[in-house]
Amino acid sequence: MDHHFVLGVSGLYHDAAAALLRDGQLVAAAQEERFTRIKNDPALPVQALEYCLQEGKVPSGSSITVAYYEKPLSSFVRVLKTFSAIGTKGIRTFPRAMEESLRRKLWVSYGIDRALKQLGFAPARQTLFAEHHMSHASAAFYPSPFDSAAVLTFDGVGEWATSSIGFGSGSNIDLLQEMRFPSSLGLLYSAFTSACGFGVNSGEYKLMGLAPFGEPRYVERILNQVLDLREDGSFTVNLDYFDYLAGKRMTSRKFDQLFDGPPRQPEAPITRRECDLARSIQVVLEEVVLRVAKHAHKLTGSNQAVLGGGVALNCVANGRLLREGPFEQIWVQPAAGDAGSALGCALWAWHEVCGGEREDPAGKDSMMGSLLGPLPASASPSETFPALGRPCEQLTDSTELATRVAALLADGVILGLCSGRMEFGPRALGNRSILADPRSPGMQRRLNLSIKNRESFRPFAPIVLEERSNEFFELDGPSPYMSFVAPVRGALLPTSQGTTNPTPSDQIDLSERLDQVDSPLPAVTHVDGTARIQTVDAQRNPQLHNILSAFEQLTGCPVLVNTSFNVRGEPIVATAEDAYRCFMTTQMDWLLIDDCLFNKKEQPDWTGLRAKLVAD
Repeated sequence: MDHHFVLGVSGLYHDAAAALLRDGQLVAAAQEERFTRIKNDPALPVQALEYCLQEGKVPSGSSITVAYYEKPLSSFVRVLKTFSAIGTKGIRTFPRAMEESLRRKLWVSYGIDRALKQLGFAPARQTLFAEHHMSHASAAFYPSPFDSAAVLTFDGVGEWATSSIGFGSGSNIDLLQEMRFPSSLGLLYSAFTSACGFGVNSGEYKLMGLAPFGEPRYVERILNQVLDLREDGSFTVNLDYFDYLAGKRMTSRKFDQLFDGPPRQPEAPITRRECDLARSIQVVLEEVVLRVAKHAHKLTGSNQAVLGGGVALNCVANGRLLREGPFEQIWVQPAAGDAGSALGCALWAWHEVCGGEREDPAGKDSMMGSLLGPLPASASPSETFPALGRPCEQLTDSTELATRVAALLADGVILGLCSGRMEFGPRALGNRSILADPRSPGMQRRLNLSIKNRESFRPFAPIVLEERSNEFFELDGPSPYMSFVAPVRGALLPTSQGTTNPTPSDQIDLSERLDQVDSPLPAVTHVDGTARIQTVDAQRNPQLHNILSAFEQLTGCPVLVNTSFNVRGEPIVATAEDAYRCFMTTQMDWLLIDDCLFNKKEQPDWTGLRAKLVAD
């Protein structure tokens, strides 16, 4: 039987990825960064393509339909018109923008065909180009558990659209309204991210984590001078405050004057100004999302909504939308950013172009737990690692393994977990994770400083048995992809927020502020008493469910800390070797790769071992 393969591709901007459908069924998806070890790698995702084709067992002579996540020519026209409009302001950045488009983006189909040829495949039988926000919409709706739903997408910019409202039903999606560049919720949030000293397209989640430390004292300035916000959530941005049209920097000197100073340098101390800027733009973002949602509800009449685009990764806004918005049910694509657009354009091609029918979701999503990447290794670690002088203990009985891991965690160890297929998307969901005891008051600081090497204010997420989640968090229903933030039950906040007469330049001891929160789960409770929750059920991830159940039997607590298995500046680990290197170069105590346990105290000296690995 001949299969119809559709290969979705995103790339040449940031966070490149590939996804494969076989007869309309999702088989594999992965981000290029996990293979190249370059965080948010923008290159054409050749290694991710290779993995998807291998995982899908695509015969070398197969005819493959390729879908790309945007229309490069339309994006090129936008760039030309933008530079034409700003005149001499763009004289320094125009050549680079033209080179990007003329050398690579406009010829992407040839680049994909070259990659396929290098991998032993024939050129694509057809290459299809989806509109960028249709890719986001398709990634949000088609894998969702709903037969029909309102579709909301928000990001920086596609061709011209920056957000859209649509309606999905069966095998069809209609995009009904859109907001267009240069007015953009994603770019607005990224501009404030840059002003606070974090990276654009990589630091927005840091801004979201910083927001609860501040006060919303800049909201009126944003709404009165920067935005003209309308009742339906659409807005016009005052470009006098921004420089992102020219591509030099995100904000202008006028922005600096309005918001009490120039952008913070990346490693400079965080002051009250940055905290208040973060809180203010978070409040504005949530207000925009709520207004758009209410308008979409009226427009579509649907009680279900699906969310896509990079802004949909703002789980604080998602949590508020779930609590206060008009929809009874919400589903968020776990890979909501541009990486997920590789999946989205493939699904668009299958349903809208190839005529593939969508199966009845019957209330379940088709993301396979977003565990769509490769296994840690082709051979068992029990065979390969001891041969290299790296001792481990194999525990083939799943109950014994879970009990052993739970006991270690209850004793306060930090354990790296690399097991099963790798997650697709920015979140570690239990297969490439670092686990710890959430009841430990010092665990949050220990993880941030000794393991992750990252900012002290950054929160950690809890994983919890789905059947017990409502006992510990104010969340009704499952949250398998860390899509929502909700209050931690029993968390008590300090009555005072700081100095009596604060000034923007005041430095804030963020760690001290975190320590002032009284919570039964201090390691996963943020300064505002909330947590970004992942619920775990036995069907999606049986190993993680077993570990949580065993930990509950030992401690009475069905919750663990779950953070991504990586250090600052690096992608999440992909292979067993990646995991071992990270384990040995941090203060992690134990490592679990599939069913093999590694004790740090039993491992050889890393300096000599590293030299041997490099030589090999």
